[in-house]
Amino acid sequence: MLSATLQQGLDEYGIGAKIRALRLKKKMGLVELGTHTGLSPAMLSKIERGRLFPTLPTLLRIALVFSVSLEFFFGRSLDKPLVAVVRKRDRVRLPDRPGVRDIAFTFESLDYPVTERRFNSYYAEFTAKEPTRPHAHPGVEFIYALHGTLAVHVGDDAHVLQQGDSMYFDSSAPHAYQKRAGRTCSAIVVTAP
Repeated sequence: MLSATLQQGLDEYGIGAKIRALRLKKKMGLVELGTHTGLSPAMLSKIERGRLFPTLPTLLRIALVFSVSLEFFFGRSLDKPLVAVVRKRDRVRLPDRPGVRDIAFTFESLDYPVTERRFNSYYAEFTAKEPTRPHAHPGVEFIYALHGTLAVHVGDDAHVLQQGDSMYFDSSAPHAYQKRAGRTCSAIVVTAP
């Protein structure tokens, strides 16, 4: 039997409601979920109704069926708005390519702790005067130039952005960045699948 404090603390995560929402989204019954997880439908029903809290191994079995991580269950409650604050002091600065001496740019994730991101946002500082190595990724990209002059090469075209300019493009096309002028060249970069 759980104390009232533990019960209330676990209720705030809404684990049962999240499992039920995942199951219904997949149009799956308790018996079918039980077949996939090796858990009884009665046990799954108790978990969904908040009468029983699953152990981590049990929760992981359920998570694997729905292709979600454990973090999914410990994120925000379904009835609370998603809010995440990332402090500047907590961000980690990473080079464009680890282990190389001459880096073309550094970036910091602006939204890393959020578990249910629909896009990724970065603060980037560009140092290379030559275009970076072209790369591509699925989705779209948005860039807002903060300081300096940045050339964004997409395919055979170079688009020059000054402070305050922005650009949106299909990031599945090979693209590269190049600092054109200024001591510092920085931008906010947002990517979405």
